[in-house]
Amino acid sequence: MTLSFKPKQVNRNLLLVLPERTRDIVTSRFGLGDEPRRKTLESIGERYGITRERVRQIENFAIQSIKKSPAFEEQKEIFDELHGVCTSLGCVVSEDDILAHVSKDESVRNHVFFLLLLGEPFERTKEDDHFKCRWIVDNDLAKKVHQALHALHGDFSEDDIVSHAEILEAFKKRLSGVPEAYRKEDVLERWLNLSKIVERNPLGEWGLSSSPNIRARGIRDYAYLVIRRHGSPLHFTEVAKTITKLFDREAHVATCHNELIKDKERFVLVGRGLYGLAEWGYSNGVVRDVIKRLLEAEGAMSKEQLVEKVLRERHVKENTVVVNLQNKRYFKRTKDGRYVLS
Repeated sequence: MTLSFKPKQVNRNLLLVLPERTRDIVTSRFGLGDEPRRKTLESIGERYGITRERVRQIENFAIQSIKKSPAFEEQKEIFDELHGVCTSLGCVVSEDDILAHVSKDESVRNHVFFLLLLGEPFERTKEDDHFKCRWIVDNDLAKKVHQALHALHGDFSEDDIVSHAEILEAFKKRLSGVPEAYRKEDVLERWLNLSKIVERNPLGEWGLSSSPNIRARGIRDYAYLVIRRHGSPLHFTEVAKTITKLFDREAHVATCHNELIKDKERFVLVGRGLYGLAEWGYSNGVVRDVIKRLLEAEGAMSKEQLVEKVLRERHVKENTVVVNLQNKRYFKRTKDGRYVLS
């Protein structure tokens, strides 16, 4: 977005109302000079031989002095414009989002931040356990957004993953009393981005930020997301390649295979090098184990029935199932041609 004014020029005029040392401290503290990196209270204190608390006092004095100055009164239009920007973004917006919206330049962002800090309509709320640092221009609306996000958090379990469309729809239902004008997708996305509890993974799926499905912590987590996205069993070599492609993370084939073998809760070997997910109904074990489980669960079955059911769980040849059925130690054929456990 292009602002109609130049934040650096506005701040240059506002800072002129301050004494030289105070102006220098504020410039360093907020990154308003040639060096955009913001200095800490400690580093500024060391430079001037004063305590960090004294630096803070000077900073607060400077802000109040600027607000009381005629130069500040002359800038009403630019604060009205910034208010309009915040309103268009949803009236409550994360600090990162609003600064990214106004400029890609870090220096310009610092100047906009300082203007927001000066402006009366803008309330900065610090980061907490549930939400990121945010700017608010409508407290009533912000309260409703926060309540909706809290309600949304409670709908998820650790394993849940939902699509972008699904979470938008779920979020909309919880925004009680929020005007229709703010229910646009871009605004809803910014509000969702306020949350530290519900987040989006690199594939655009949503869930709890504490879940490995959202913040993948290793090859196993990435492999799970890859196979789940594929929708059917996948060879471990393809799993490794896809991890590298989708997540820009190098995944060695051998390492990937070893991790899949170890995680028997999530992954099931269903064929030569092919892995499916346990949540799809697959269970661990060789073909014989699958046959035993089917007979225990459903009772006697014909050869054709067993072949059909086993092939749903294992990518093997039909004859492999037939050969296993001939093992009299585990299975026997009844007079009516069906198979049961020995």
